[in-house]
Amino acid sequence: MPLQETSGAASYDAFGGGVAAVPNYIEDVFSTYLYTGNGSTQTITNGIDLAGKGGLTWLKRRDAVRNHGLFDTVRGATKLLYSDLTNAEYTDAYSLTSFNSNGFSLGLDGGGNANGGTYASWTFRKQPKFFDIVTYTGNGVSSRTIAHSLGSAPGCVIIKNLTSIGNWCVWHRGNGTTDYTALSLNTTNSSGNVGPGNYPDFTSTTFKPNSVQAASTGAIGNLDGDNYVAYLFAHNAGGFGLTGTDNVISCGSFSLDSAVGVDVNLGYEAQWVMIKRTDSSAGSSGWYLLDTMRGWTVDTTFGDMYLVANTTAAEAGQNIGRPTATGFAIQASTWLSTGDYIYIAIRRGPMKVPTSGTSVFYSSSFGDTQTSFPTGFVTDFAINKVTYYNPDLGTYTDGSNFMLARLTANTTQVTNQASTQSNLDPASFWAIQDGYKWANGSGYNIFGWAFARAPSFADVVCYTGNDTLRTINHNLGVAPEMMIIKNRDTALDWAVYHTGLGNTKYIFLNSTAASATASSYWNDTSPTASVFTVNTSNKVNSSPSPYLAYLFATCAGISKVGSYTGTGSTQTIDCGFTGGARFVLIKRINTTGDWFVYDSSRGIQSGNDPYLRFNSSLPAVTNTNYVDAAASGFQVIGSGLNVSGGTYIFLAIA
Repeated sequence: MPLQETSGAASYDAFGGGVAAVPNYIEDVFSTYLYTGNGSTQTITNGIDLAGKGGLTWLKRRDAVRNHGLFDTVRGATKLLYSDLTNAEYTDAYSLTSFNSNGFSLGLDGGGNANGGTYASWTFRKQPKFFDIVTYTGNGVSSRTIAHSLGSAPGCVIIKNLTSIGNWCVWHRGNGTTDYTALSLNTTNSSGNVGPGNYPDFTSTTFKPNSVQAASTGAIGNLDGDNYVAYLFAHNAGGFGLTGTDNVISCGSFSLDSAVGVDVNLGYEAQWVMIKRTDSSAGSSGWYLLDTMRGWTVDTTFGDMYLVANTTAAEAGQNIGRPTATGFAIQASTWLSTGDYIYIAIRRGPMKVPTSGTSVFYSSSFGDTQTSFPTGFVTDFAINKVTYYNPDLGTYTDGSNFMLARLTANTTQVTNQASTQSNLDPASFWAIQDGYKWANGSGYNIFGWAFARAPSFADVVCYTGNDTLRTINHNLGVAPEMMIIKNRDTALDWAVYHTGLGNTKYIFLNSTAASATASSYWNDTSPTASVFTVNTSNKVNSSPSPYLAYLFATCAGISKVGSYTGTGSTQTIDCGFTGGARFVLIKRINTTGDWFVYDSSRGIQSGNDPYLRFNSSLPAVTNTNYVDAAASGFQVIGSGLNVSGGTYIFLAIA
């Protein structure tokens, strides 16, 4: 039942008589936004209301040695702190110049907007049970208590003196609760004991600044007359989602054995983490920042793109770990040494079910001069059909269908082949915020279909095979109705599950073959809202191969996974849409047949409709009329994809 604000008798509100409370979602309070500086003014629109709600924006240039700049709404837009320095607060009128209702604005070639520079921004909005900002003036009293509005006991508190030079003081729940231990955000130092105390001193309404300081200095977090800012991060406090019980931020710890690595179970997929070794300052003991927008992936060829909060270093790549469907993993390596670590982790979004097809799906075509594919949304996976124009013939020749996913970095799999994945130019795919890039060439024509992961619509899951019947976690939020699974390191077919086939059958995306029956794929078990089942077929679960699974479901008004029986005459396939389908994928399953692809950018209309085939490298066919438009979905015309008695499965997107 959705949250409600009580306004009278409990029974009245429980039955819908009260005022519905507005649910909170991670996409409304946190953003990783990538941009390129222009040396002039520019506005970053990340969808976060900083002007009305308040928050923190953290900027770092990725391609050069530059400081980390932290700006918050409590201190004011032009007030700058550096996470990698001990400096007091600095006034900078040319970096971040204003906080807006949907992001922030940048000034003239300041520290966050150098012409041609590439930048990462992380924005944390103030929100109970997520993040809070408090400023105060020290009074030198060791038992000083400061009020906050986090609404839960903080999992991490970071304090900086604004008036005087001094270290950033960090208290973290994973770094000791019986005796206070502190770290410094601007150093690699290991934790140090700062005096007796206990965790309950950090309550849902107050914290003690003297608990995050060096004991020998007496009151470094509360010097009399000095001004301070404190950033408070919640830990597993709920407060999000339709029921108000979902966690979106966790402050925890783990011990790393470099021989085996570690899986951290958060109960949700992470999109951003900051990790720090606490038992040593040697080796890789900095404050490492990873996020899925810059390139924190399951791929090991190009490495995970990281920045370090305590240094000015440019972005670099190293195989550190990966996000998982239930948290994140730190892989077995010598990069992060064996030892004890703390982390702050933030949940991947979006959490909202989409209400518009254009927010999760985009299709288009572009010629050989275009390398950027702007979709208008953060793109999680895409398929590009590449064809080459032959001037001698005056026609386009064969070209494969390349499937690419953000989680697998700069690798592609070809949907019309049972081949292994290929590694392409690291600059190709995910270098822009809302869309993706492609390495184009003279004479090429490219058709592209781009997708976002979103609840009830689509999800992407990576896992490693183990030759044993098992379940795989996912975050679709509903039971998948269509799954496409590929072994990434072995030349094997693309296995497809579809509700139109049932859980005893399978079919191949790269083949025209009819469906077949085998329990070795899905173990005759239907997926659920949290897991899907794979058995021992090497197409879905061979040890130790890496796998990629694309999951789709029916989302009211947005997508439809379904089937129909051919009639031989025109019939309308009702998908529950109001403006017709913009994408239709159809396959006959009771005999051989191609995987036909139609989209509105090339025409779903009365008369001939161009189609492509995911199982074929052939160029588009333009002289047939198999599919027409219909407001509720699409029509199948004649017998091309509507043979009387034929059984067809489809995926349609509005």
